[in-house]
Amino acid sequence: MIYTEVKFICTPNNEIVNGVLSATIAEIGFESFIEYDLGTIAYIQNDIFNKTELDQVLLNLPIEAEITYTFTTIEEQNWNEEWEKNYFQPLIIDNKCIIQSTFHNAPAIYDYNIYIDPKMAFGTGHHQTTELMIREIMKDDFTGKSLLDMGTGTAILAILASMRGANPITAIDIDQWAYDNAMENIKLNNIDNVSIKIGGAELLGNEAYDIILANINRNILLNDIHAYAAVLNNGGTLYMSGFYEEDIPFIKEECSKHALTFDHNTEKDKWVAVKFTKRQMA
Repeated sequence: MIYTEVKFICTPNNEIVNGVLSATIAEIGFESFIEYDLGTIAYIQNDIFNKTELDQVLLNLPIEAEITYTFTTIEEQNWNEEWEKNYFQPLIIDNKCIIQSTFHNAPAIYDYNIYIDPKMAFGTGHHQTTELMIREIMKDDFTGKSLLDMGTGTAILAILASMRGANPITAIDIDQWAYDNAMENIKLNNIDNVSIKIGGAELLGNEAYDIILANINRNILLNDIHAYAAVLNNGGTLYMSGFYEEDIPFIKEECSKHALTFDHNTEKDKWVAVKFTKRQMA
């Protein structure tokens, strides 16, 4: 698969600007994001890259910043090697969970030792939204609960949920690279109760779940909340992330239409994760 690599130079260059940029361009097909010393590097499949569309998005970016960019076409390559050399370092969360790759030598002395070889798939735990979802999973009791992980990416959340006792688990992603990488990572972590599927919310309907995880973006979530609610058991829990604090009212409004009651949210650098519970139906 051929990708286009876009290097954005952001002024000012800070987490808020880079976060807004990443979330916005994700809506036009960008898949993976890496912050570097001048801004953000982002990747999109070459056949859907549209410079005119990107220029329009940047023109209407909802933040005051000067953003320029360069882009180049890149062939399929050894992404593990690229991450090892440039970006992906072991991540420790609350001194309970470590996320590292097979090329790291960090000690596996934590409650949850997760190995992720990311390739192009989003979800090494380093983005604020993934970290927020990881913290939510570590807080609640997942033992024996059926679980759906939408937009699974590297399958990092599904893997942790399995380690926390969730069973069985279905993980879904629309991207072929994410599907392939998720399959590799569940094997890497000796997880045997996660079923990976390729597609989107159209796959839902034949099974019901006690817990749903969805770390995607605001627009997709708003479009698919009704589908999540339809397959969530009464009293079940929906965790979502991939959007900002100011987006919470829109998420709440849509959830309220589908018997989903807001529980709480957590926040990091303006990104949030939210928890909703499905009301018992008569």
